[in-house]
Amino acid sequence: MSSVRLVALAALVAGAPLWGAAAQAQQVYRIVGPDGSVTYSDRPPPDGRAELAGALPLGAAPAAAGVAALPTPLRAVVARYPVTLYTGRDCGPCDAARSYLASRGVPFTEKTVATEADVRAVRNLSGANSLPFATLGRQHLVGFSDTEWAQYLDAAGYPPTSQLPPGYRNPPPSPVVAVEAPRPAQAGAAAPPPAADVAQPQRLPSDPSPSNPLGLRF
Repeated sequence: MSSVRLVALAALVAGAPLWGAAAQAQQVYRIVGPDGSVTYSDRPPPDGRAELAGALPLGAAPAAAGVAALPTPLRAVVARYPVTLYTGRDCGPCDAARSYLASRGVPFTEKTVATEADVRAVRNLSGANSLPFATLGRQHLVGFSDTEWAQYLDAAGYPPTSQLPPGYRNPPPSPVVAVEAPRPAQAGAAAPPPAADVAQPQRLPSDPSPSNPLGLRF
């Protein structure tokens, strides 16, 4: 199994595989913090105040317009077991996973991991520290192995060879955590007060001046 590590500073560094753990099925919990923040994890909180997520929050089936163009059997599989692939920059195993899904004709949504917020979100969801990471419905696939991924895709009902219509394209990759654009200033909002003029220091009689170059006190 091939993977690269997730680094805390949101930089992805290619290296040796983290571990060869097989992909495991995990339940996803929706946890609401005291401040109202929502996080997702495969582990319930100690106080047990969490609910099972009805669907994976970070993954979704490809755009409805694209799914509608798929053959009926494939469309049914995609609706029940959507595939979401989480990738990073300069990640060879991520490239291999992407190429494998494309060559087999598996429609998928790609989420890019590039910021600290992306790293935290994927780590909370996967419970792992490596990329690529993929979800097949609620099944988690950590690291890439074409043999293991083939077994899970076969079990889900994806055809062994591509049945995608000519010209089909997956949605363009998008960040795991959406970046909000800055809000425009509201019309009629009061302008900030002008900066106060800085008072110039008064020249003392003893300061050097053209008439008193030595600054002598009188």
